[in-house]
Amino acid sequence: MREITYVEALNEALREEMRRDERVIILGEDVQLGYSGRGGLFLVTAELMKEFGAERVRDTPISEEGFVGAAIGAALTGLRPVVEIMYADFLLPCMNQIVNVAAKLRYSTGGQLKVPIVIRAMIGQGRGVGSDHSQVLIPWFMNVPGLKVVAPSTPYDAKGLLKSSIRDESPIMFFEPFLLYRTKGPVPEEEYLIPLGKADVKKKGKDVTLVAISTMVPRALSAAEKLEKEGISVEVIDPRTLIPLDKETILNSVKRTNRLVIAESSVKTCGVGAEISSMVVEEAFDYLDSPIKRVAAPHVPAPAAPTLEKLTIPDENDIIKAVKELVEG
Repeated sequence: MREITYVEALNEALREEMRRDERVIILGEDVQLGYSGRGGLFLVTAELMKEFGAERVRDTPISEEGFVGAAIGAALTGLRPVVEIMYADFLLPCMNQIVNVAAKLRYSTGGQLKVPIVIRAMIGQGRGVGSDHSQVLIPWFMNVPGLKVVAPSTPYDAKGLLKSSIRDESPIMFFEPFLLYRTKGPVPEEEYLIPLGKADVKKKGKDVTLVAISTMVPRALSAAEKLEKEGISVEVIDPRTLIPLDKETILNSVKRTNRLVIAESSVKTCGVGAEISSMVVEEAFDYLDSPIKRVAAPHVPAPAAPTLEKLTIPDENDIIKAVKELVEG
């Protein structure tokens, strides 16, 4: 099977869905040409304006609140907008539009209005761009009823989940980490979809369940490979969709391995790992042979200096240490 990058997979998903459904439009800053002259800061929207025109691929002013609001309005009229937020940190100016409007309209109108909008947000962690361009805000949006939250880790998952998100009737937060943009992986040329709310067991194992989120998935797989050589069998699970969360896959794994480690690159306090560990304690406590371990970023702003920023991003050594503490005591 051919291999393409994460960015190319996203671009293919957008192109295929725009060809399939003329209601799909794109809004964002520099999505038409960008600095490259091809489209988008990171080429996710490359060449799309040439094929679909400026009516469907729309450059916006630097006003996230304004163009997210415009996208919500477009969705209410029957279009299916995909909004590009250049850095996930820039979601903060449009929180009211996302949290109080997009997420609530379907509920507050008794299902009469739907907001089929996908908000793509690039996580800049690991790029050395400072504390206001590097935040991993995934847990924030998990807390909002009415939103779905997607965080793919491979090109295959990115394409299949983006296509499913565009076809969904709910507002969806779609998080794309810069650290994965240039990674390559197998992606079929024929069309496929990945259902929202279905986790993927990236590697089977019997000694420890390791739930890894987004950028931590390749690091978890690397750690699992090294631990295998030491006689420790690790099962790696990628939830892929955090809201809705595939609890069944996680719980069934924990019931077999009796141990759980959760790895994420967002801040540990009130993070994804906190939610998953609480769920496991509430629903599978009797199966645990040891405390749950969480591997996450420290509670500090991201430094701009690359050498310091690296210290705030968990790596495979942190994962290996956590697993060994559970298995070896």
